[in-house]
Amino acid sequence: MSFTTAALCDSYSNQDHFQITESLFMSFGCNSTFSGQITTLKTFEDNVLIKEILEEKVENRVLVIDGGGSHRCALIDANLAKLAIKNGWQGIVVYGCIRNAETINNMPIGIRALHAHPLKSHKKDHSDRDLLVSFAGVNFKKDHYLYADNDGIIVSATNLS
Repeated sequence: MSFTTAALCDSYSNQDHFQITESLFMSFGCNSTFSGQITTLKTFEDNVLIKEILEEKVENRVLVIDGGGSHRCALIDANLAKLAIKNGWQGIVVYGCIRNAETINNMPIGIRALHAHPLKSHKKDHSDRDLLVSFAGVNFKKDHYLYADNDGIIVSATNLS
């Protein structure tokens, strides 16, 4: 699938088909452009359920993690990114941090996160899956569509491409 978020905005600007995130995110991974249906996760400084979700074989899906905007530890590392690639995830959006940024930047996946941070997360196993999560001015819902490129991130209830 080939798209740009700018072209999607131009094509659908007269309709209420999508939301655009605030420009908060840094781009990581080799794939600066990615899209797919959303799986959501709400967690805080805990990546136990992230690993469980990324172990699932999927097609055309993007994991959206509401990490509470924490800058105190990383929720995604190179091992989790490898797991995501192995199981078919197109990308990950983290309202939080990643680590192993240099390694991830050489991997065939698209990741958006607030920053990189060297400290790993905790293992508390307190997370919620497939809830509505809201951050960066957007509501992310399970099975809605996410489109990301170097211009930004668009979320739509319907498939735009």
